[in-house]
Amino acid sequence: MRLSQVVYPLLGWLLGPIAGMVGAGIGTMVGMFLAPYGVGIPVLSIGGPMLTSFIGGLVGKNTQKNLWRLAIVVVSLASLFLFARHAIVNNGVDKAIVIAGTLIDWSGLLLFMLPTRHLFARWIGSQDVKVLALGLFCGTWMVCGLGHLHVAMITYHIFNWPQEVWIALIPIIPVENLIRCIGGTVIGTGVIVGLRAIKIIKPPEAIY
Repeated sequence: MRLSQVVYPLLGWLLGPIAGMVGAGIGTMVGMFLAPYGVGIPVLSIGGPMLTSFIGGLVGKNTQKNLWRLAIVVVSLASLFLFARHAIVNNGVDKAIVIAGTLIDWSGLLLFMLPTRHLFARWIGSQDVKVLALGLFCGTWMVCGLGHLHVAMITYHIFNWPQEVWIALIPIIPVENLIRCIGGTVIGTGVIVGLRAIKIIKPPEAIY
């Protein structure tokens, strides 16, 4: 896991979906040149962060983004279905293991579909630092889970890891996402509090 992953949702919350996505893409490409040893599949290494920041920028109640939100939900449901179907039908992985192994994926999607998406956005916009931090933590779990879903679905269709690997990953993947949440909360709280303190003009689609 790259530590830069903790800021992908934050870029969406600070800049909006399009600017956040572009920023994530540029930053990821720079990181690939500086540390090429950590690059996996280049398209996914760039596309995953861009998608995660884009999803982060869709959090909130702006009605102009409803079609994009609907598209994300539909595509995410399709990705989760293809992910689970390939594991269970094609590779014979036990259903319970697939459910446990995709915890951050389906929980992130569920939180995005429910009003919790608006709740997290409201918390991130709060002037109370504790509420802000809670919003960043929960929002990071949700957005990173959704970003992980699409990358993992494609990666699994390429590598087809067996049930034994699924079992090994069950405790690891949620811990990784918790690390993203903690890092995103610490960095995001400092950045947002600092931006508020210097009274910088917010981008129109920022939610902080």
